[in-house]
Amino acid sequence: MKKLFFLIISAGFLASCGGRGSNNTDNSTGTMENNKPVRLITVDPGHFHAALVQKIMYDKVSRDVHLYAPEGPDYQQHLNRIDSYNSRTENPTSWNEIVYTGPDFFEKMITENAGNVVVLSGNNRKKAEYISKSIAAGMNVLADKPMIINPDDFELLRSAFKAAGEKGILLYDIMTERYEITTILQKLLSQKSEVFGTLQKGSREDPAVTKVSVHHFSKLVSGSPLIRPAWFFDVVQQGEGIVDVTTHLVDLVQWECFPEQILNTSDVNMVAAKRWPTVISPEEFSGVTGLESIPDYLQKDMKDGNLNVFANGEMIYQLKGVFAKVSVEWNYKAPPGGGDTHYSVMKGSQCDLVIRQGAEEKFIPTLYAENIRGAGIDEFTAKLNAAISSLPYDGLTVESAGKNVLRINIPAKYRVTHEDHFGQVTARFLEYMEAGKLPEWEVPNMITKYYTTTSALRMALEQKQQN
Repeated sequence: MKKLFFLIISAGFLASCGGRGSNNTDNSTGTMENNKPVRLITVDPGHFHAALVQKIMYDKVSRDVHLYAPEGPDYQQHLNRIDSYNSRTENPTSWNEIVYTGPDFFEKMITENAGNVVVLSGNNRKKAEYISKSIAAGMNVLADKPMIINPDDFELLRSAFKAAGEKGILLYDIMTERYEITTILQKLLSQKSEVFGTLQKGSREDPAVTKVSVHHFSKLVSGSPLIRPAWFFDVVQQGEGIVDVTTHLVDLVQWECFPEQILNTSDVNMVAAKRWPTVISPEEFSGVTGLESIPDYLQKDMKDGNLNVFANGEMIYQLKGVFAKVSVEWNYKAPPGGGDTHYSVMKGSQCDLVIRQGAEEKFIPTLYAENIRGAGIDEFTAKLNAAISSLPYDGLTVESAGKNVLRINIPAKYRVTHEDHFGQVTARFLEYMEAGKLPEWEVPNMITKYYTTTSALRMALEQKQQN
């Protein structure tokens, strides 16, 4: 059944903040709020990242957000998250969700044209189509990764970027990891030749750049246990790990190794790729989805009574001749005190810049200078201290962390959470909208990024058939 309604929150909050359903907006169009230049449209928000875009308010964004989705629990969980942001004690938001549900939700979104930025974060099976049709309708698109999950959609995505350019609108993906402080510092220090030297070329057996990301199906989001939709475990709908989380890692390889340089698909040489499953028991599946049984569409992935999810993948490739290895792993649950982790190494002629996030680091991302070469430790320490003092981050310090290893200590004020990175990305996107364009390297590099991930999947699947 189609329906149009407002998510109503407590009378006290409405009185204090002028919230949903109050007299300062038109209850069908949000007329007074829509004089702000940016109006968000959320489409089928099946992933919690859609809500994180709205964890904060933005000066030039209308608080009225139109949401279009099919009937089901996904959009209601999204509304619950928005409501939690609106009702929190500290820095509450005041989003007004105007909701339409029905089987024609996407067509309704296109015809109503209620906003100018479409936010996509959910089931990835139709994301390429949603992107293409939203761009064709003249709407900017802010899309969660991955934009595409199979090689067949690559040309559709390339065409969408071309159409966006012709229409003067923006298509952008949410690359949160560029805002993580250890990654920022790793990038900046790799550009200090007196410390890092030059980036090595590496080899297939010993890549110059390695990035490994470990994730977990069971986790907390905004302080509450995350309930994942069942389709998240279906690689036909969510995508395999080698084209999902690896999007972030491939982006970082490009962003750190070749900053603000235009990259093309011809710069990529895929060397090796593989995939393997995470085995999930029926009890674990129920624990994270809340469902008593495994849906029929997942029976194809059942083996020996357990669900096999191809959420893991690894690729080795060359980018402009530099060997890089990217790997993603999914476990069911993190160890006590732990969470998702990131490992990264960039190998230079003077040292390796390494990010570790293990138990020794108390699962906090920590940046090291390791395998120091070409200088004594005292001389290198002096150079590193001079380098970090030139960066726009005060309070950074250096200390020994073992033989030929230095740790860069980072003040807590720069430790922004993963959830908060979504607001940072959205704020940057709004700046690009105001400027009317993306940096010239962003579009070709996004195209190259998705060419890399889908090429890796193609190779991994071809090797599976050969075996």
